[in-house]
Amino acid sequence: MLSFKKEDLENILPKNGPPIEEVYKYIEKYKNDLIVIKYGGNVFIDRNIFNNFIADISILNKLGLSIVVVHGGGPRIKRELEKSNIQSKFLRGLRVTTDQIINIVENVLIDFNNDIVKSLKEIGSEAVSINTKENNIIEVVPEAEELGYVGIPNKINNDILLNIIKKKKIPIVSPLGLQKNQTFNINGDTASGAIAKSLKCRRLLLMTNVEGVLDKDKKLIEEISSSEILEMIKNETITGGMIPKIKTCLDAINNGVTAVGIIDARPQHSILFELFSDKGSGTLIRK
Repeated sequence: MLSFKKEDLENILPKNGPPIEEVYKYIEKYKNDLIVIKYGGNVFIDRNIFNNFIADISILNKLGLSIVVVHGGGPRIKRELEKSNIQSKFLRGLRVTTDQIINIVENVLIDFNNDIVKSLKEIGSEAVSINTKENNIIEVVPEAEELGYVGIPNKINNDILLNIIKKKKIPIVSPLGLQKNQTFNINGDTASGAIAKSLKCRRLLLMTNVEGVLDKDKKLIEEISSSEILEMIKNETITGGMIPKIKTCLDAINNGVTAVGIIDARPQHSILFELFSDKGSGTLIRK
Protein backbone atom coordinates (compact mmCIF):
# COMPACT_ATOMS: atom_id res chain seq x y z
CA MET A 1 0.00 0.00 0.00
CA LEU A 2 1.40 3.36 -1.02
CA SER A 3 0.82 6.23 1.37
CA PHE A 4 2.71 9.49 1.28
CA LYS A 5 2.36 12.61 3.37
CA LYS A 6 2.57 15.93 1.60
CA GLU A 7 6.06 16.59 3.01
CA ASP A 8 7.25 13.16 1.76
CA LEU A 9 6.19 14.05 -1.76
CA GLU A 10 7.77 17.50 -1.48
CA ASN A 11 11.07 15.80 -0.60
CA ILE A 12 10.88 13.35 -3.52
CA LEU A 13 9.37 15.44 -6.33
CA PRO A 14 11.23 18.18 -8.24
CA LYS A 15 10.03 21.77 -7.74
CA ASN A 16 9.38 22.11 -11.48
CA GLY A 17 7.45 18.83 -11.70
CA PRO A 18 3.69 18.16 -11.74
CA PRO A 19 1.48 19.63 -8.96
CA ILE A 20 1.48 17.55 -5.76
CA GLU A 21 -2.36 17.42 -5.67
CA GLU A 22 -2.37 15.70 -9.08
CA VAL A 23 0.52 13.40 -8.13
CA TYR A 24 -1.51 12.10 -5.14
CA LYS A 25 -4.36 11.11 -7.42
CA TYR A 26 -2.21 9.28 -9.97
CA ILE A 27 0.04 7.44 -7.49
CA GLU A 28 -3.12 5.77 -6.21
CA LYS A 29 -4.12 4.94 -9.79
CA TYR A 30 -0.85 3.17 -10.64
CA LYS A 31 -0.10 1.50 -7.30
CA ASN A 32 -0.99 -2.05 -8.42
CA ASP A 33 0.14 -1.74 -12.04
CA LEU A 34 3.26 -2.36 -14.08
CA ILE A 35 4.75 0.23 -16.42
CA VAL A 36 7.34 -0.47 -19.14
CA ILE A 37 9.43 2.53 -20.19
CA LYS A 38 11.61 2.46 -23.29
CA TYR A 39 14.23 5.17 -23.77
CA GLY A 40 15.57 5.46 -27.32
CA GLY A 41 19.32 5.59 -27.89
CA ASN A 42 18.99 8.87 -29.81
CA VAL A 43 17.63 10.55 -26.69
CA PHE A 44 20.79 9.69 -24.77
CA ILE A 45 23.23 11.50 -27.04
CA ASP A 46 22.85 14.48 -24.70
CA ARG A 47 24.26 13.69 -21.25
CA ASN A 48 21.92 16.24 -19.63
CA ILE A 49 18.92 14.31 -20.94
CA PHE A 50 20.51 11.09 -19.65
CA ASN A 51 20.90 12.64 -16.18
CA ASN A 52 17.28 13.87 -16.24
CA PHE A 53 16.16 10.36 -17.18
CA ILE A 54 18.13 8.82 -14.30
CA ALA A 55 16.61 11.35 -11.85
CA ASP A 56 13.04 10.71 -13.05
CA ILE A 57 13.36 6.91 -13.02
CA SER A 58 14.73 7.14 -9.46
CA ILE A 59 11.73 9.31 -8.48
CA LEU A 60 9.29 6.71 -9.88
CA ASN A 61 11.11 4.03 -7.88
CA LYS A 62 11.00 6.09 -4.66
CA LEU A 63 7.28 6.70 -5.20
CA GLY A 64 6.80 2.91 -5.19
CA LEU A 65 5.85 2.41 -8.84
CA SER A 66 6.60 -0.96 -10.45
CA ILE A 67 8.63 -0.17 -13.57
CA VAL A 68 10.75 -1.96 -16.16
CA VAL A 69 13.19 0.11 -18.24
CA VAL A 70 14.31 -0.93 -21.73
CA HIS A 71 17.08 1.16 -23.32
CA GLY A 72 18.32 1.65 -26.88
CA GLY A 73 21.87 2.34 -27.97
CA GLY A 74 21.98 2.98 -31.72
CA PRO A 75 24.30 6.04 -31.68
CA ARG A 76 26.80 4.33 -29.35
CA ILE A 77 26.82 1.23 -31.56
CA LYS A 78 27.36 3.40 -34.65
CA ARG A 79 30.30 5.13 -32.96
CA GLU A 80 31.97 1.84 -31.97
CA LEU A 81 31.51 0.36 -35.45
CA GLU A 82 33.10 3.48 -36.99
CA LYS A 83 36.04 3.22 -34.56
CA SER A 84 36.58 -0.36 -35.75
CA ASN A 85 36.14 0.66 -39.43
CA ILE A 86 33.18 -1.70 -39.80
CA GLN A 87 30.52 -0.78 -42.32
CA SER A 88 26.94 -1.67 -41.42
CA LYS A 89 23.79 -1.35 -43.48
CA PHE A 90 20.10 -1.21 -42.69
CA LEU A 91 17.22 -3.16 -44.22
CA ARG A 92 13.63 -2.15 -43.39
CA GLY A 93 14.99 0.07 -40.59
CA LEU A 94 16.93 -2.79 -38.92
CA ARG A 95 20.72 -3.09 -38.72
CA VAL A 96 22.06 -6.09 -40.66
CA THR A 97 23.98 -7.86 -37.88
CA THR A 98 26.93 -10.09 -38.80
CA ASP A 99 29.11 -12.23 -36.49
CA GLN A 100 31.51 -9.33 -36.07
CA ILE A 101 28.77 -6.74 -35.52
CA ILE A 102 26.77 -8.74 -32.93
CA ASN A 103 29.83 -8.90 -30.64
CA ILE A 104 30.18 -5.10 -30.74
CA VAL A 105 26.41 -4.56 -30.33
CA GLU A 106 26.30 -6.86 -27.29
CA ASN A 107 29.32 -5.24 -25.60
CA VAL A 108 28.11 -1.67 -26.24
CA LEU A 109 24.57 -2.35 -24.97
CA ILE A 110 25.79 -4.16 -21.84
CA ASP A 111 28.28 -1.34 -21.07
CA PHE A 112 25.49 1.20 -21.47
CA ASN A 113 23.17 -0.92 -19.32
CA ASN A 114 25.78 -1.00 -16.54
CA ASP A 115 26.17 2.79 -16.83
CA ILE A 116 22.40 3.18 -16.18
CA VAL A 117 22.46 0.75 -13.22
CA LYS A 118 25.48 2.51 -11.67
CA SER A 119 23.99 6.00 -12.20
CA LEU A 120 20.74 4.98 -10.47
CA LYS A 121 22.62 3.47 -7.55
CA GLU A 122 24.54 6.73 -7.08
CA ILE A 123 21.26 8.57 -6.38
CA GLY A 124 19.74 5.94 -4.12
CA SER A 125 17.81 3.56 -6.40
CA GLU A 126 18.75 -0.09 -6.78
CA ALA A 127 18.59 -1.44 -10.33
CA VAL A 128 19.45 -4.83 -11.84
CA SER A 129 21.05 -5.40 -15.24
CA ILE A 130 19.15 -7.70 -17.62
CA ASN A 131 21.16 -8.79 -20.65
CA THR A 132 22.37 -11.85 -22.55
CA LYS A 133 25.31 -12.42 -20.16
CA GLU A 134 23.31 -12.20 -16.92
CA ASN A 135 19.58 -12.63 -16.18
CA ASN A 136 18.59 -13.06 -19.83
CA ILE A 137 14.79 -12.84 -20.13
CA ILE A 138 14.23 -12.86 -23.91
CA GLU A 139 14.21 -15.93 -26.16
CA VAL A 140 14.14 -15.04 -29.84
CA VAL A 141 13.57 -16.43 -33.29
CA PRO A 142 15.54 -14.95 -36.21
CA GLU A 143 13.73 -12.07 -37.95
CA ALA A 144 14.95 -12.89 -41.48
CA GLU A 145 18.01 -14.61 -42.92
CA GLU A 146 19.23 -11.50 -44.75
CA LEU A 147 19.31 -9.54 -41.46
CA GLY A 148 21.76 -11.92 -39.77
CA TYR A 149 21.59 -11.90 -35.95
CA VAL A 150 18.43 -9.81 -35.61
CA GLY A 151 15.75 -11.47 -33.51
CA ILE A 152 12.05 -11.27 -32.75
CA PRO A 153 11.08 -11.98 -29.11
CA ASN A 154 9.44 -15.38 -28.86
CA LYS A 155 9.22 -15.81 -25.08
CA ILE A 156 9.76 -13.49 -22.09
CA ASN A 157 10.77 -14.77 -18.66
CA ASN A 158 8.31 -12.76 -16.53
CA ASP A 159 9.47 -14.40 -13.29
CA ILE A 160 12.94 -12.82 -13.36
CA LEU A 161 11.40 -9.35 -13.89
CA LEU A 162 8.69 -9.79 -11.24
CA ASN A 163 11.16 -11.07 -8.64
CA ILE A 164 13.33 -7.98 -9.14
CA ILE A 165 10.30 -5.67 -8.93
CA LYS A 166 9.09 -7.38 -5.73
CA LYS A 167 12.39 -6.38 -4.12
CA LYS A 168 11.64 -2.71 -5.02
CA LYS A 169 14.45 -2.74 -7.58
CA ILE A 170 14.33 -1.64 -11.23
CA PRO A 171 15.04 -4.13 -14.04
CA ILE A 172 17.15 -2.41 -16.75
CA VAL A 173 16.80 -4.43 -19.96
CA SER A 174 19.18 -4.40 -22.94
CA PRO A 175 17.38 -5.14 -26.25
CA LEU A 176 19.20 -8.45 -26.75
CA GLY A 177 17.98 -12.04 -26.75
CA LEU A 178 19.22 -15.60 -27.08
CA GLN A 179 18.50 -18.57 -29.29
CA LYS A 180 20.52 -21.65 -28.24
CA ASN A 181 23.21 -19.49 -26.58
CA GLN A 182 23.59 -17.29 -29.69
CA THR A 183 23.03 -13.58 -29.01
CA PHE A 184 20.63 -11.65 -31.25
CA ASN A 185 20.09 -7.91 -31.58
CA ILE A 186 16.46 -6.76 -31.11
CA ASN A 187 14.86 -3.47 -32.11
CA GLY A 188 14.34 -1.57 -28.82
CA ASP A 189 10.69 -0.73 -29.49
CA THR A 190 9.98 -4.36 -30.40
CA ALA A 191 11.68 -5.60 -27.21
CA SER A 192 9.77 -3.18 -24.97
CA GLY A 193 6.46 -4.01 -26.68
CA ALA A 194 7.04 -7.75 -26.19
CA ILE A 195 7.82 -7.25 -22.47
CA ALA A 196 4.77 -4.99 -21.97
CA LYS A 197 2.50 -7.57 -23.65
CA SER A 198 3.96 -10.46 -21.68
CA LEU A 199 3.49 -8.62 -18.36
CA LYS A 200 0.05 -7.24 -19.40
CA CYS A 201 1.19 -3.77 -18.32
CA ARG A 202 -1.06 -0.82 -17.71
CA ARG A 203 1.28 1.46 -19.67
CA LEU A 204 4.03 1.23 -22.25
CA LEU A 205 5.87 4.54 -22.65
CA LEU A 206 8.16 5.07 -25.64
CA MET A 207 10.46 7.98 -24.79
CA THR A 208 11.85 9.50 -27.96
CA ASN A 209 13.23 12.69 -29.51
CA VAL A 210 10.00 13.89 -31.15
CA GLU A 211 6.97 15.56 -29.54
CA GLY A 212 4.63 12.63 -30.17
CA VAL A 213 2.18 11.95 -33.01
CA LEU A 214 1.50 15.07 -35.09
CA ASP A 215 -1.53 15.87 -37.26
CA LYS A 216 -1.40 17.20 -40.83
CA ASP A 217 -0.77 20.72 -39.47
CA LYS A 218 2.17 19.41 -37.40
CA LYS A 219 0.23 19.94 -34.15
CA LEU A 220 0.58 17.44 -31.31
CA ILE A 221 -2.30 14.95 -30.90
CA GLU A 222 -2.71 14.38 -27.16
CA GLU A 223 -4.91 11.26 -27.34
CA ILE A 224 -5.96 9.00 -30.19
CA SER A 225 -7.62 5.60 -30.79
CA SER A 226 -6.06 2.73 -32.72
CA SER A 227 -8.60 3.08 -35.57
CA GLU A 228 -7.84 6.81 -35.92
CA ILE A 229 -4.10 6.17 -35.99
CA LEU A 230 -4.45 3.48 -38.68
CA GLU A 231 -6.34 6.02 -40.79
CA MET A 232 -3.42 8.47 -40.36
CA ILE A 233 -1.00 5.84 -41.70
CA LYS A 234 -3.36 5.15 -44.61
CA ASN A 235 -3.62 8.84 -45.58
CA GLU A 236 0.15 9.29 -45.06
CA THR A 237 -0.10 11.79 -42.19
CA ILE A 238 2.18 9.33 -40.37
CA THR A 239 5.19 8.24 -42.42
CA GLY A 240 8.77 6.99 -42.19
CA GLY A 241 10.34 5.96 -38.88
CA MET A 242 7.16 6.68 -36.90
CA ILE A 243 5.32 3.78 -38.62
CA PRO A 244 7.24 0.87 -36.95
CA LYS A 245 6.90 2.69 -33.59
CA ILE A 246 3.13 2.96 -34.11
CA LYS A 247 2.93 -0.72 -35.08
CA THR A 248 4.60 -1.63 -31.76
CA CYS A 249 2.00 0.53 -29.97
CA LEU A 250 -0.94 -1.08 -31.77
CA ASP A 251 0.40 -4.59 -31.19
CA ALA A 252 0.73 -3.81 -27.46
CA ILE A 253 -2.79 -2.40 -27.00
CA ASN A 254 -4.28 -5.30 -28.97
CA ASN A 255 -2.54 -7.72 -26.61
CA GLY A 256 -3.43 -6.63 -23.10
CA VAL A 257 -1.62 -3.28 -22.59
CA THR A 258 -4.16 -0.62 -21.51
CA ALA A 259 -2.54 2.34 -23.29
CA VAL A 260 0.74 3.38 -24.92
CA GLY A 261 2.37 6.80 -24.80
CA ILE A 262 4.83 8.26 -27.30
CA ILE A 263 6.60 10.90 -25.23
CA ASP A 264 9.23 13.54 -25.98
CA ALA A 265 12.08 12.75 -23.55
CA ARG A 266 13.87 16.07 -24.16
CA PRO A 267 11.81 18.41 -21.89
CA GLN A 268 12.71 18.01 -18.23
CA HIS A 269 10.43 15.64 -16.25
CA SER A 270 8.23 14.82 -19.26
CA ILE A 271 7.70 11.29 -17.92
CA LEU A 272 6.50 12.66 -14.55
CA PHE A 273 4.03 14.96 -16.31
CA GLU A 274 2.81 12.04 -18.44
CA LEU A 275 2.13 9.79 -15.46
CA PHE A 276 1.17 12.28 -12.74
CA SER A 277 -0.63 15.23 -14.31
CA ASP A 278 -4.06 15.82 -15.83
CA LYS A 279 -2.54 17.24 -19.02
CA GLY A 280 -0.06 14.44 -19.65
CA SER A 281 2.77 14.75 -22.16
CA GLY A 282 3.10 13.53 -25.75
CA THR A 283 0.49 11.27 -27.40
CA LEU A 284 -1.55 8.60 -25.62
CA ILE A 285 -2.84 5.76 -27.82
CA ARG A 286 -5.78 3.67 -26.60
CA LYS A 287 -7.65 0.77 -28.16
